Amino acid sequence: MAEFTMELNDEQKEVRDWLHGFAADVIRPAAAEWDEREETPWPVIQEAAKVGIYSLDFYAQQYFDPTGLGIPMAMEELFWGDAGIALSIVGTGLAAVGVLANGTEEQIGTWVPQMYGDANDVKLAAFCSSEPDAGSDVASMRTRAVYDEAKDEWVINGTKTWATNGGIANVHVVVAVVDPDLGSKGHASFIIPPGTPGLSQGQKFKKHGIRASHTAEVILDQVRVPGSCLLGGKAKLDERLARARERAKAGGERVKNAAMATFEASRPAVGAMAVGTARAAYEVALDYAKTREQFGRPIIDNQGVAFELADMRTQIDAARLLVWRASWMAVNGKPFTAAEGSMSKLYASETAKKVTAQAIQILGGNGYTREYPVERMHRDSAIYTIFEGTSEIQRLVIARTLAGMPIR
Repeated sequence: MAEFTMELNDEQKEVRDWLHGFAADVIRPAAAEWDEREETPWPVIQEAAKVGIYSLDFYAQQYFDPTGLGIPMAMEELFWGDAGIALSIVGTGLAAVGVLANGTEEQIGTWVPQMYGDANDVKLAAFCSSEPDAGSDVASMRTRAVYDEAKDEWVINGTKTWATNGGIANVHVVVAVVDPDLGSKGHASFIIPPGTPGLSQGQKFKKHGIRASHTAEVILDQVRVPGSCLLGGKAKLDERLARARERAKAGGERVKNAAMATFEASRPAVGAMAVGTARAAYEVALDYAKTREQFGRPIIDNQGVAFELADMRTQIDAARLLVWRASWMAVNGKPFTAAEGSMSKLYASETAKKVTAQAIQILGGNGYTREYPVERMHRDSAIYTIFEGTSEIQRLVIARTLAGMPIR
């Protein structure tokens, strides 16, 4: 078990500086253009692939960092560059986590490489869980997967929404109901291979923020996939469902479902994304306050502005520490007895919204224009309190954990 530390080692610092350079030199100069175009920034993703950032190897190195700090450090630096472009670069990772959390070694080895492709042929992946009538309420999911025993195939029907890379991805990971009587415990995850008939893109959403990231509905109409595409395999699923049926009436027991396993693994990473956006806005505001003069002196000399900046920096550092703690706990198998993963995501996401709003206020009228990046950062920050569990859901998870109640 790695000791908890607040100091990155030399190798981590080298990776951090490399990522920061890519974010500063490649992502930031392209941020405003792709925000306006509201399109997937393929040239930037391809550049990330060429230097090794958009790759399975890089993601695996950070994911298996024994300190747990590889992923949050990487997320913070990339999202410091720009949230929309960064999400396009790392969005495939959520689907990869879904396979890593639920798949067999063979499935991991087969499908995760196909999610990335290579520098000459970049691929994307999409994780599809939310539905039009089942976002936070995963127990209300309607997408059904029915097993055709004669053909050893699963037939999937339903509509997914809010899917990053949905419809344009090479590989889709879809969460579906296999036993509706068990609620959220009757879910399973499936790989939808490229070119599978019946999968199509529905509505592409025009969003308030993270506009460079493709978000769309995914429609599944009589989609047939081989039995081998059930993550974890049928024997494991049957065993889990039998156990869930036996314990269905047992109060207070927390049973993970396929979607929850993915979200729990990724929430501190989302917190790190929020920290990156907050830090970026804070740095713009700090530089502006040092150079902008009013009444014959820099505005940072005014206590009202200086105190705002002090609060912003304090909140960012506190958010980062919560993220690092949760990430270290996760990689070292420490139980989240107080929902520390949800704590990190909750505080970091709320901090991003607050800090970016404060940055606009410090810049005044300039902050409200697109001539400065803080208005885009503020628009982008709103997503952190919504996706992968709203702030209200995080508070619910924390409260239920503290009370010893089941998380359903």
